[in-house]
Amino acid sequence: MTTEKQITWQGLLNLFVVYIVWGSTYLAIRVAVREGSGFPPFAMGLMRVFIAGIILLGWARLAKSRLRLTRQEFITLFASGLLLWAGGNGMVNWSEQRADSGLAALIIAATPIWVAIVEAFLDRRLPTWRLVGSLMIGLSGIAVLSWPVLSQGVQADLFAILGLLLAGFSWGMGTILQSRRPVGVKPSISSGDQQLFGSLGFVLLFLVSGESLPNPNPQAWWAVSYLIVVGSLFAFTAYVRAVQLLPTSIVMTYPYVNPVIAVFLGWLILGETITPWTIAGAALVLLGVAGVFNERRT
Repeated sequence: MTTEKQITWQGLLNLFVVYIVWGSTYLAIRVAVREGSGFPPFAMGLMRVFIAGIILLGWARLAKSRLRLTRQEFITLFASGLLLWAGGNGMVNWSEQRADSGLAALIIAATPIWVAIVEAFLDRRLPTWRLVGSLMIGLSGIAVLSWPVLSQGVQADLFAILGLLLAGFSWGMGTILQSRRPVGVKPSISSGDQQLFGSLGFVLLFLVSGESLPNPNPQAWWAVSYLIVVGSLFAFTAYVRAVQLLPTSIVMTYPYVNPVIAVFLGWLILGETITPWTIAGAALVLLGVAGVFNERRT
């Protein structure tokens, strides 16, 4: 059993960055990989994490930070990089070609439940009823939030659904691994290494899938640039820091909050309509997240 982490303001600030930024990246992924964009999903993921990893480690070298990894650090960052990026993000990229965003948000929002189950097994103790109840309330909020889209008919095939399930499970396992096997390098270096190691997984997926070379349109280029700079350089480094500082169950509230943020940004920036479904779903999500925080404080 690992030592229980305390909730700190520094950790919450990094988690807040993940809440806000990753609420917008699902749209950017959809723009980058949708039909006619010119970016195959694995090629897009490879470009994103390779460039971001090189930039992060280049900055670290200029700052003369420690780049050499110990054997344990290498194993942790290599395995978590593959799980988070090739397994998690890669499967989201691939699935969003053939699944509606509402369904994708609902399936990915099950990630905290996977994490709670695996951590209960590792710690040999059952999660509390309050934690289980809070997770289910949050998941029901995502379902309510997604209902206007889902009720119009879900566009997804079986492989897309399986891909999204695998994505959530793989991302959760990568998060648990780096939370329970902390490394001594700076968060930016950890982020850079994980993304570079993840790029190796994307190379394998690219070759096995037989994807064509990218021929992106301008919108896809802008989307990928946003994913590199904001989603990877900025937000993923904040995610790594949040995992280091906060209990895993707190960090894993982000899949619930991201869709709420995405809906709010759509209203604020694009003038999209806020419906009773939106308000009810957001309220349930926030209630579930509040329950998780309260359970960890008591």
